[in-house]
Amino acid sequence: MTAEPFTAQELFVGVPFEPGAAKNDPILVADNVRRAFGGLVAVDVEHLEVQRGAITALIGPNGAGKTTFFNLLTNFDEPDTGDRLFEGNDLSGVSAYKVANLGMVRTFQLTKSLSKMTVIDNMRLGGTEQAGESFFRALLPFLWRRQEAEITQRADALLERFKLSHMRDEFAGTLSGGQRKLLEM
Repeated sequence: MTAEPFTAQELFVGVPFEPGAAKNDPILVADNVRRAFGGLVAVDVEHLEVQRGAITALIGPNGAGKTTFFNLLTNFDEPDTGDRLFEGNDLSGVSAYKVANLGMVRTFQLTKSLSKMTVIDNMRLGGTEQAGESFFRALLPFLWRRQEAEITQRADALLERFKLSHMRDEFAGTLSGGQRKLLEM
């Protein structure tokens, strides 16, 4: 017997909707996050909490610091001051790829998929420290075939998770904009 998923009303009972208010189960918390470039203060956030399961928007005009703030949250850039917690983990000094492994990913406005390669080939490119990456090792398949199979298995699991498995063997250029965002993650 499995538990039924919560409805939005059940999930957010007692959760204040005001910006900056303490949340019951925050997935992301930022305190006193500040980033300046020379004399220009790009980000100055006193307190932010994002409730788990909530769709939260960050709205502002061009140049307001939204992208810089996301870069700070995902550690593409380091703040001058401030604390950031994701799933209770302190993000100070954590590399961007480790933040992504925790489950917080930053995507870019323009997707970076290689459109003339298949979706699965794009996914395989994300595998790190692949044995076949050197010219000479590439000539010796017994050195890398098992690792390639493991990378493909992980890639297939991610495609399933992101509901892209039906597009596995299609060219990445045929994906919709939203599907390309999922592929990029």
